[in-house]
Amino acid sequence: MATEKASNILGTSSNLLGFCLVVLTTFKISGFNVFSFIDEVTGIISVFLGMSCLLSFLSMYATKEKLSERYEQAAIKTFIVSLSLLFITILMIAFSIFL
Repeated sequence: MATEKASNILGTSSNLLGFCLVVLTTFKISGFNVFSFIDEVTGIISVFLGMSCLLSFLSMYATKEKLSERYEQAAIKTFIVSLSLLFITILMIAFSIFL
């Protein structure tokens, strides 16, 4: 039912989710999160990546083709939002904005 897009999104989203969780953990351990806006944005990105993982997984295992396509489209959209937010976060870190 689902195209290869869903499995690609699942793999990439789960890898990026792991990266975001490492960043959040590093902020928490170092105590840097008290002064930073970056950890809140990274938390939001993690939620979107988790949603993208779930939706792409549901897309691969949906029994109806139309439902599978809807899940896949939703996974693509949430993945694009999370990538956009991740790019903005990287820019903020690179240029020391909100640190």
